[in-house]
Amino acid sequence: MRSLRRTRLSVPDKHKENLSKYTVDLNMPGAFEGETVTRRRFMNVTVQGMGGLAAAAFTLPALGFAIGPVFSREPFEWQIIGKPDDFQPLVYSLRVITLVPNVGEAGKSTAYVRARDPAIDTEPEDEFNQIIALTSRCSHLGCPVRWVESAARFLCPCHGGIYDFRGIRVAGPPVRPLNRFYTLIRNGYVYLGPMYSVNSELKRFSNRDPGQPVDGIGQYLYPARFSTSVRPPTTNLPLPPPGIPAG
Repeated sequence: MRSLRRTRLSVPDKHKENLSKYTVDLNMPGAFEGETVTRRRFMNVTVQGMGGLAAAAFTLPALGFAIGPVFSREPFEWQIIGKPDDFQPLVYSLRVITLVPNVGEAGKSTAYVRARDPAIDTEPEDEFNQIIALTSRCSHLGCPVRWVESAARFLCPCHGGIYDFRGIRVAGPPVRPLNRFYTLIRNGYVYLGPMYSVNSELKRFSNRDPGQPVDGIGQYLYPARFSTSVRPPTTNLPLPPPGIPAG
C-alpha cells in the first residue's frame, strides 16, 4: 500500500510539464523562434481592442451629452430691479425678471418685491434680505400664484394653495413657503440674485423643485440638484442703465 502511494505521488503532472512562455517550446503550429504570443491571439486581441475603441467613440459622447448638464451649474447674474425707494414695507410690487438668459420670453418670470419690515420680518437679517422678493410660482407644482391685497394672501388657482403676507403656507397642498430671491442694495440700486427655498421658519436652503419639503427629514430626502444656481459674488455688479442717476 505504501509503495502504491509513493508511485501515485511520483507520477508527473502532465499539466506542469511544459511551462515555457515560447510558442516553439509549446509545439504550436507556425510558431517562430522567440515568439511568446501566437498570431491568432494577437489578431483576436487587436480586433477586440479596436471594437472597444469604436464602441467608446459612440458611447462616451452620448453619455456626456446626457449626464453632463446634471453636473453643470446654471449661471445667474445679479440684475437691477429698481431703487430702494421704489419698494414699500406693506405693499408688494411686481417685477419682471430673467431666470434663464438668452431664451427670450420663455426665460422670464415675475417676482413680488417689497421692503423689509422689522416688525413683520423676524427671520435673521443680513445684506441679502433688506428687500424681500418672493417668487410667483407655487411650491406645490409650480403654478402661478396671485397676490390678493384685500385678503393679504397669495392664492394659487390650481390646487387651492394659500400663503400669508410673508409667503408662508397657511392652507392647501404646498409643502413649504414660497421660494425667495437673494437681494442686494448697492450703488443706490436694488439687485436681484438667484432663487432659494425656505422652510417654515424661513431658514435658507438651496433651491428645491416644487413639491419637495425642506422641513425635518425632507431636507435630506430631497437634496438640491447639482445644476442649482449659487449666489454669485457681489463684485462686478452690472451697471445701471445709462442716463439714470443712482438714488
